[in-house]
Amino acid sequence: MPHDLFGDAVVRPASRRVLRRTLTVCSIALHAVVISAIVVAQLLAVGPLPTPRSPLTYTVVHLVELPPIDIPVRRPPVRAAGQDTPTVSPNAAPLEAPDRITTESGRENERITDARPDIVVGVEHGGTDLLNGVIEGGRLPPPPPPVPQTPVRLHIGIQSPRKIVDVTPIYPSLAQISRTAGIVILEATIGVDGSVADDVRVLRSIPLLDQAALDAVKQWRYAPALLNGVPVPVIMTVTVRFSLNR
Repeated sequence: MPHDLFGDAVVRPASRRVLRRTLTVCSIALHAVVISAIVVAQLLAVGPLPTPRSPLTYTVVHLVELPPIDIPVRRPPVRAAGQDTPTVSPNAAPLEAPDRITTESGRENERITDARPDIVVGVEHGGTDLLNGVIEGGRLPPPPPPVPQTPVRLHIGIQSPRKIVDVTPIYPSLAQISRTAGIVILEATIGVDGSVADDVRVLRSIPLLDQAALDAVKQWRYAPALLNGVPVPVIMTVTVRFSLNR
């Protein structure tokens, strides 16, 4: 009895299997027909094929060298003995180079004289002219003294000055007693002769050591700084170190 009650639930009837198989075959056939119709429609929708282009043709050009052409030179006509000779301007250049150079007629005794020996340049009545004075007797006045060069900061384009005379600073007694030491930084101007100008100023101060550093630096001597091979005054910083011997 149990087998009879649940047999229909486990085993499918034969009619349902046949129906499912029939539907599957029909679906496959329908898909095949639709795909074939689409392919045939695309083939029929293709227009006429493009006309092939005409083949390229090449033309070979042969260069033929032509013989040289003689260009006739136009020469002036030859005049007979009785015909008039055309007038030639005296300022015109000669057709042929002369054999020698002769003095112009009427200028043998002519002499070029100088102007007045005293030539005033500028304002006529004693004013200041544009050329710095008066030219007297054909001679120029002496040039003005050169403009003093202003010191410049030391940079890459300048050859640094080199110390050639060194003076050791005197350690102050009060600084030794108080055990004061350190580095004093100064700003000094080195002239074109290598000397240190008097306007040395202190950048980093140690009160007990500043004066000793100033007195020593003013006695130093340098090989001057060079700019394009010419000595120039420069402004540079120098350091003076004070240390106590233990």
